[in-house]
Amino acid sequence: MLLSMTGFGKSIVELPGKKIIVEIKSLNSKQLDLSLRVNPLLREKEMELRNIIARRVERGKVEANIYVESLQAEASMQFNIPVLKAYKQQVEQMASELGIPTPADWYSVLLRFPETLKTETSTAGTSEEFEGAVRAVNEAVDALLQYRGAEGAKLEEFFAIRIENIRTLLACVPRYETERVERIRARIVDNLTQLPQAEYDRSRLEQEMIFYIEKLDINEEKQRLTQHLNYFMETLALPHGQGKKLGFISQEMGREINTLGSKSNHAEMQKIVVRMKDELEQIKEQVLNVL
Repeated sequence: MLLSMTGFGKSIVELPGKKIIVEIKSLNSKQLDLSLRVNPLLREKEMELRNIIARRVERGKVEANIYVESLQAEASMQFNIPVLKAYKQQVEQMASELGIPTPADWYSVLLRFPETLKTETSTAGTSEEFEGAVRAVNEAVDALLQYRGAEGAKLEEFFAIRIENIRTLLACVPRYETERVERIRARIVDNLTQLPQAEYDRSRLEQEMIFYIEKLDINEEKQRLTQHLNYFMETLALPHGQGKKLGFISQEMGREINTLGSKSNHAEMQKIVVRMKDELEQIKEQVLNVL
C-alpha cells in the first residue's frame, strides 16, 4: 500500500489543569526535514519528542508544534514589585535632575514599562506532562499516517489509470509498424529513381535497406517498456516506502518512450508517443509525493 508524504494530524490530551495540543503536517521532500516547536515546559524533552516523530514519519518536510494551555481559571499574573520600585526611583531621579514634576498618576506610568508583570509558572515540565506529550505526539502521528494512507490510496488509483493508458497506447503502435517500414522503403527507392542516370546494385541496396530498417526496429523498446509498466504495478503492491523506486522506474519508462519517438518516423506513431509522454509526466509529478 502506498503512503503519500502529504498529511496532517492533530491530537489533544487533557491533564489536571493543562491541555497539551500537538499538530503535525507534512509535505514531500527527498529526505526527512523536521521542524519542531516545543512549549518551554517540554524543552528538556525536545530531543526525545523529535526522535518519536522522526522514527515514525520517516520522510518528508514535516512541521510539528506542541502547545501547552492552562485550564486554570485563576489569574497567573502578578506585579513584579522589585521592577516597579526600580522604575519609580528612576522616574523620581529624572524629575529631580530635570526640574520637572513627578507623575500625578503613578499607576498608568509605571505599568507601561516592560516586565512589570510576571507569570508564576514553572520552567520545567513534570513527568506527567511529558508522558501526556508523548501520548499526544503518537496520537497526532497516528492521525497523520491515516491521512497519508488515504492520500496514498488515491495515488495508487491514479497511477493504475495512467499505467493502463500507456499500455493501451503501446498496443496501438503495431498497427502502424508495417506501414512505416513500407513507407521508408518506398521513400528511399523513390529518391534513387529521381537521381539522373543513377546506377545501383539492387542486392546491395536491399542489404543496406535491411540494415537501415533494423536500426529503426522498436521491438526491444516495446518489450522493455512493457516490462517497466509491469514492474511499476508490482512495486505499487509492495509495502510503503517505495517512492524513490517508483521514481527510478518512471525514469526508465521515459527513456524507452523517448527512443520510440526518435525511431518512429511516422506521424501517427509520434502522436502516440506524445500522449505516452503526457501520461508519464503526470506519473512523475505525483511520484514525488509518494513516501
